[in-house]
Amino acid sequence: IGYKVLDKATLDKCEADLQAYGVKTERLPAGDLLETGERVRFQAPSGHFFELYAEKAVAEGGNGCGLVDPAPWSPASQRGIAPVRFDHCLLYGTHVAETHKLFVEVLGFHLTERVLSPEGDRNLIVFLSCSGKSHDIALADYPEPGKLHHLSFLMGSWEQVLRGGDIMAMNKVPVDIGPTRHGVTRGKTIYAWDPSGNRFEIFNEDRHPYPDH
Repeated sequence: IGYKVLDKATLDKCEADLQAYGVKTERLPAGDLLETGERVRFQAPSGHFFELYAEKAVAEGGNGCGLVDPAPWSPASQRGIAPVRFDHCLLYGTHVAETHKLFVEVLGFHLTERVLSPEGDRNLIVFLSCSGKSHDIALADYPEPGKLHHLSFLMGSWEQVLRGGDIMAMNKVPVDIGPTRHGVTRGKTIYAWDPSGNRFEIFNEDRHPYPDH
């Protein structure tokens, strides 16, 4: 999973902060990933690899609405389900408590919600945000490291989630669960499977927490 940081100075600071915390980092050269500047790669205690970068080329076309006096929406961009953007991911892995601590203390995320164990003595899932979203990443306790549960794409409304479900049905996309509403994040959702076996979600949320909510 890659995250864009504010600028190169922030990238350098994040790398230094990770190293000071005891996390090994690798600096990857600009251009190693298409249209992307230097990247800092590290492995979290959960077994997942993350990258931070500051520079990314911006496509001229964007969303087709134009950069000056933009149209409200572009018919040319409305193909298929047409999500607004990639929104978040849920990762399964070991040492969730240590990974949670790393993301909060070093990378500046904050906890928005959590799922407790039946005994109430530890977190089974943590939902972390570095924005005003309900979560930018979620981490779930799992016996194997480095696993992916799902990637999620934001839709503009509950109606667009349902329309996406119709499109998946017409194209015989195998649905995992939904349409339904989450208790956590209050999100409206459908989970489905892509042809290579990865689970994905189309999602709309009502809840927008702030760090001091």
